[in-house]
Amino acid sequence: MTEVAQQLRTEDASTADSDEHEVTDEPLSKGEIFEVLRNQRRRYVVQYLKQDDRPVELGDLAQQVAAWEYDTTLEGVTPEQRKRVYTTLQQTHLPKMDSTGILRFDSDRGLIESTDRTRDISVYLEIVPGREFAWRELYLSMGAISCALAASLWLEIYPLSQFSDLTWLSVIAGMFTLTAAAHIYYERNMRLGHGDQPPELSYSE
Repeated sequence: MTEVAQQLRTEDASTADSDEHEVTDEPLSKGEIFEVLRNQRRRYVVQYLKQDDRPVELGDLAQQVAAWEYDTTLEGVTPEQRKRVYTTLQQTHLPKMDSTGILRFDSDRGLIESTDRTRDISVYLEIVPGREFAWRELYLSMGAISCALAASLWLEIYPLSQFSDLTWLSVIAGMFTLTAAAHIYYERNMRLGHGDQPPELSYSE
């Protein structure tokens, strides 16, 4: 009976542990993603995990995150810097990200691994305060300029009327096409997991 009871307790513990890490298949809302990724350190964690699907050790993760934060190499990270990052990752950031299913954190073994949600996150830094380029305002300005140009041509205002309508149409079409291409390029390079370092560092002054 003792062995049977012990086996039942073991199975119950395994079931409880599985339930604790069970994550719904429903996609995260924009609010949930923003809540997690508004913190720079957590964005750095996602950046690191999206570069390699293999489980990573907390120590290695802390070393790389510290290097990004302090703008130095892996070898240049001091023990104090690494410890500071290690502690906050272990106690705060990783448990929060684990609870949302963005990653899986085994605190006993000190291992972090990506999940389907890690790979599916395609958020770029327009959602992060302070990093947004005003694309909406740019398109609005271009639309206003196009309307003003159309009105000028209709009123035959010199010297705009010296050029044909087809010429101006080509200019406007080219302007919007080039701007849209630049927008796509910018968005692609600002996505987490693109490149060898976080997009914030790639586009920092």
